[in-house]
Formats: sequence, C-alpha cells, structure tokens
Amino acid sequence: MKEAEKLLRSRLAAISTGTYVGPKLEKVPVSELADDLVREYRINGRKSIHDLEARWALHLKPFFGILRAVEITSQLVARYIDARQQEGAENATINRELAALKRMFNLARQSTPPKVNTVPYIAMLREDNIRTGFLESKQHDSLASETGKIGLWLRALFETGYTYGWRHEELLALRVRQVNLSSGTIRLEPGTTKNDQGREVSMTLPVRALLTQCVNGKGPDDYVFTREDGKPVRDFRRTWAKACEAAKVPGLLFHDLRRNRSAESTPCWSRRRSHHEDRRLENPERVRTLRNRFAIRHSRCDGKTRGRAATRQCRSGPRAEFIRRAVWSEFGQNRTQYRRS
Repeated sequence: MKEAEKLLRSRLAAISTGTYVGPKLEKVPVSELADDLVREYRINGRKSIHDLEARWALHLKPFFGILRAVEITSQLVARYIDARQQEGAENATINRELAALKRMFNLARQSTPPKVNTVPYIAMLREDNIRTGFLESKQHDSLASETGKIGLWLRALFETGYTYGWRHEELLALRVRQVNLSSGTIRLEPGTTKNDQGREVSMTLPVRALLTQCVNGKGPDDYVFTREDGKPVRDFRRTWAKACEAAKVPGLLFHDLRRNRSAESTPCWSRRRSHHEDRRLENPERVRTLRNRFAIRHSRCDGKTRGRAATRQCRSGPRAEFIRRAVWSEFGQNRTQYRRS
C-alpha cells in the first residue's frame, strides 16, 4: 500500500512539473530512435547514411543501445564523452556522434505521437582541428613536376584541383561529356557536388592542355581521370603522399588545395569577360554574398532617394576603394560591372 501511494505521489509530481511521459514512452528504447533516424536518412537520400550507421554500430550502440530513451541524461552523455576521449577520439569525431544522438531525440520529439517528452541537453565540445596546409608558388612547380613523373592522370588531377579548388570526389566522378573543349568549359552536374548545386567554369590554358590529353580517344561516358591501364582513379592517397614527399611538402592533403584557389591559382573569372557571362558561369550565390558583405548596390548606394553628390561620395573614398579591391580579388573585375544587373 505504501509503495502504491509513493508511486501515485511521484506520478502526480511528474504531471504537475510536466515531466510525466506515460507508460508507453517509458518503454521506448534508444535503438528504436536510431532505427527511425536511419530510416529518415534513407528516405531523404542523405549521402552520409553510411557514416551514421557506422557511428551507431561502433560507438553509440554499445553505450546507449540497451537503454531506454527516458534514461538518457546529460550526466550519462558526459560519461560517454569521457569514455570516448579515453579511447583517443578527437573532439570533432565525438561531436559528430553527439549530433547523431541529438538528432535521434529531436526526430522522436517531432513524431506523431511523440516518442519522447523531453530532449536531454547535450553540450558539444570545442573543436580545434583547423586545417593549415597551404601550397606556395615554388612548391606548386615542384609538386607539378613530381606528379607529372607519376602519370598524366595525377598531373591533370593536381592542376585542376589547384586551379578551381574542387574536392577530389567531384574530380574523380568527372565524365568526358562534362568537359567541353570547343567552349573551354568544365561542368559539374547538379547532384554530384557536396551541396548538390551544379557548377560551370572556364578552363585555363594549363588545365585545357592537360584535360585534352586525358579525354583523347575516350567516349562521352568514360571517366576523365584514368590510370595507364584505363581503369578509373578511385583512391590515390598513397600516390599523392609519395609525390608530396618527393616535392618536399610532406603532409599536404589534396583538400588543402582549396585554400590556394583565391591566392595562388588563376580561376575562371580572372579572365576579362562580360558581366552576363560571369553571372552565367559563376554561382549567383557568391555574387549575392559579396554584395551583401560589402553593401554593394545594383544602381545607387542607397536607392533613388539619394542625390548625385551623395552617390559620387559613396563611389569614392577609402571604403569604395576597399570594395573595388575586394571584388577584384574575388571576381577579377571592377565593381562597376556588377552595379547594373
């Protein structure tokens, strides 16, 4: 009788504080929330579903898999973080796992009917994994020579990645039909990039000469970057590391070439072209972002209400010069070309 009264008081207290979850919610296991999250990734066609499944099976499931959702607390998550750090996991890796766990609870909270009443507070860790790799101009020449000794495919892959700052997955998936030698452009189809947005750029002279040799004698559906035996390039990390060692730039990642795009490379927009051609080839989001960042207007600085004297004042002076230099470094042309669109 006393146990029943105690249980009744605890239930009434939970109802009054809004923490009562009910008998059904008390039985929901964390594994069910994980299955719902994997299903959500599969329905939406997320590319990182395999990473999610690996994080759950290798790390989250052994710790949380046998527990119920109502048993997950901030203290328990802190114990998980401590255990993963003792195993030598980086904070960035742990944060990806915690993000998956948090997404499980948010998805369960949003379902109808809800599978959890509250989402536990999960604090993310500070990440200190900033990439610092950078390739100087002399190092570029040395690495270009070493990659050329290995093969045409690596030399062309390096030059294209260095020029445009594209990810190696985007380059390895490039087909011959996406390289237009007559117009001198390279096109990435929508859905093949990380943000699923298509891109089209103009080829520089070195890139055009190398890609011409790469696509010579191939069909439209063949891969651009293939080895000497004709097989598509899949994993070139060891070959890349060997070339970097020979060029005296050890530890350089292919992804580090993305930081050289604006400082060292000669991107597609550095050539003089009309304003409308630049807007067609370049992502409009980049133009819009730069305009918003430096308060660049289409016609006048603050609309039609400003007079000519105020407009001339806004178009001159230190700030106007700063804007012109910023746009020139980003797009290779003057701000006036973007004023009328």
